Formats: sequence, structure tokens, C-alpha cells
Amino acid sequence: MIRHLRLRNGYSQREFAKRACLSFRGVQLLEEKGHNWRVESMRKAAAAVRLPGTGIDVMVAHLLGQSSDSAMVTSIRILSDGFTSWPLHLFNFVDAFRSSRNEDLIRSAPVDAATPKTRALLASTVEALCDETGIPAPAWCAGVPALSQPWSVAGVESLKATALVESPAQFRKRNIFVLGNFLDRA
Repeated sequence: MIRHLRLRNGYSQREFAKRACLSFRGVQLLEEKGHNWRVESMRKAAAAVRLPGTGIDVMVAHLLGQSSDSAMVTSIRILSDGFTSWPLHLFNFVDAFRSSRNEDLIRSAPVDAATPKTRALLASTVEALCDETGIPAPAWCAGVPALSQPWSVAGVESLKATALVESPAQFRKRNIFVLGNFLDRA
């Protein structure tokens, strides 16, 4: 994750080390698989790539065994890569949950720094997946409010009316409008 964020920001390891107030070797170790990182080093690294304060959660989650496909990590990926990346990350999450039915993937809520759209989209998706599998929805979903403005996910004017009619209840109640096949995969 650190390496990905460093490269996305265009920093060499040496430049990143200076920005993060870490040693060059410290950056190498942070990027090395299996190394036992210090939380303070991860905080400095997260700040150097302008990851929001809760972005450190994803790095700590890796240490603590949080699945990289969880709703929480998905929210951090969307936050990190920009909101327009939501389709990629959301559908990777959907695929991971459907293939494993692992309740750990939905146990942790999206991070607080996630946008209201991200939080509402994840909560609606989790509730729809839970209904589909007969698994009780996690309590955090109930605390995610509706968006203040309606959001037509398709963004295509000619599909808005169809989305208003077809949108599953889990999405409609949060003011999100999707086509009936939104979570279907070919």
C-alpha cells in the first residue's frame, strides 16, 4: 500500500523518506512484505502521501489481518484513489463477498473520512448483499443516513426514470438510484 501510494504521487524512495521524515532504509522496510512496521512510521508515511488521518487504518488493518477486500478497506481505497474509482473498488468488494460469504468483510464500517456518497453506497450495497445471502446486516449500516441530494449512479439522463422505478429499497432509502441489475455481474 505504501509503495503504491508513493508511486502514485511520483516520489522516489529517497524523496518520500525526506517528506515523511523517515530514513531511506525505513522506507525500504515499510515497503518490504512481511516487515513488522511501527505505527508511528506508518502515520508519517500516510501524512507524506496526504492520506487522510483515518487512512492509517488501512495500514494497521493489514497488520491486524483485516481483509483487503473488506468494506472498510474499500472505503479507504476509494478515498485514496478518488471518488471516481468507486466502481472498480466497489465491485471488487462485491465479488469478494459473494465468492466467500465471509462476514468479516462487512463487519467494519467505512472510515469516517469517506465521503457521504461512499458511505451510503457501501451501506446500501452491504444491505443488498446481506438480503441476498440471508446474513443479518451489520449494525453500522443502520447509522448511515440518506444523501441530502438524490444521486443517479448511472448519470445518464435517459436512465434516471428507469432507475427511480427499479432501484432496490436498500439504495432508495439512502437517496441513491440504480438500475435493478446494478449488482449483477455478467
